[in-house]
Amino acid sequence: MKSIGSRITLWYAITVTATLACLFIAGHFLLDRYLIKQLDELNEAQFKHLKATLGRDYAKLTPPEIDDRIRQATESASSLFYIDMHGPMTNRFFKSSNLHGQSIPDIAGERAYSIGIDTIGEVRVSEFQLAPFDVIVATPLAPVKDLMAGYRQVFFGLLGTALVISVAVGYGLSRLILHPVRVIQATANRIRSDDLSQRIPVGDVKDEIAQLSAFLNQMFDRLEMSFSEIRRFAAEASHELKTPMSLVALHAERLLVSDGLTPQQMDSVAVILEELGRVNRIIDELLFLSRADAGAVLVELRAQAPAALLSAFGQDASALAEHSGKVFAWSHRGEGEVNIDGPRIRQVLLNLLTNALRVSPPGGVIYVDSTLASGTWRVSMVDEGPGLTPEECERIFERFVRLPSPGQDQRGSGLGLAICRSIVAMHKGKIWATSLDVGRGLRVVIEIPAAPAA
Repeated sequence: MKSIGSRITLWYAITVTATLACLFIAGHFLLDRYLIKQLDELNEAQFKHLKATLGRDYAKLTPPEIDDRIRQATESASSLFYIDMHGPMTNRFFKSSNLHGQSIPDIAGERAYSIGIDTIGEVRVSEFQLAPFDVIVATPLAPVKDLMAGYRQVFFGLLGTALVISVAVGYGLSRLILHPVRVIQATANRIRSDDLSQRIPVGDVKDEIAQLSAFLNQMFDRLEMSFSEIRRFAAEASHELKTPMSLVALHAERLLVSDGLTPQQMDSVAVILEELGRVNRIIDELLFLSRADAGAVLVELRAQAPAALLSAFGQDASALAEHSGKVFAWSHRGEGEVNIDGPRIRQVLLNLLTNALRVSPPGGVIYVDSTLASGTWRVSMVDEGPGLTPEECERIFERFVRLPSPGQDQRGSGLGLAICRSIVAMHKGKIWATSLDVGRGLRVVIEIPAAPAA
């Protein structure tokens, strides 16, 4: 079992059930001994009664007189006691009628023992000395056996009930014990590189879990400080690089229009300008993400009809797809408006479209499905590319993540989907990707609340 809660439940149930089983077994042994002892005491009481019945002058009595006195005293208890009285040389002086002529076996050296007698069953025997006679008093063991059988039935019934109850109680205890761990897990899941402000609540009880929570919070404090310094460095470095990069591009453009360069030199300058443009785009993206992290990017929310936005976007998307040898299609269902920043959402859709066109095969179809219902605008874009694994679907929205795609240009910055996530988050929405429900290809889903965003 990989789950700690399952192991806690299992061990709790095993411990409780084993403890109860040991108690029941010990109780069975003690109760059996106690009942046997009670039978021995009952036999002794019967012997004392017989002794009092015979009187002090029992040695002078004839066998018929002994038989008559004992029979009068024991007739009323004939179903409870078996009596066998004999003298020296095993001469029998009395046998109770319920023995039906049989003798109770005498085990040499034993004063109390259990033994089975034909037609009677198992009995508990006690042997007493009444010189010159030996008096053997026996009582049936059947009631004790029946009682112990009932005890065992109750034992197994209670043991099964205890097992079920202990599993339920163990599950509840495991949930209660592991609640702080689940809180830590939930908080850790919410802590991402773009949101390090979450902290694990520390309880008033200063136990090991509270200490662990405090240590983790200290670690998150250090991580947040480190990420803040990295983001500040990225923002400041990007800002400081803008001017020298612009100057380099300006001088390269001057060289390009001059007449003193050879064709090879002009090609080199053109490559420099192209790479400078790429670097400038990366700098702009880093600046946008830095401002978004700092909450300095404002979105102008206006009520817009999704159908109108998608219709305008569809025209450009169809042209881009046709230029790449692909096909673009879209559909929308639902009436109403959504408070969105149109240019920002268009930027997200264009970014997703660029990725979809890059991975789709020639003649592939990129389809956008839009639905406005239940207070949510849901947009999904599906391509016909190779798709991604669940782990890759989680990673693609992180910064500088570029997943290899055979035959495709890998020179992207790896910041486009991170920007998409930031823009969607500004609209209080969420974005995710999946390949599980499309077979071949990737579905990227955006959900934005239709209600006015704060």
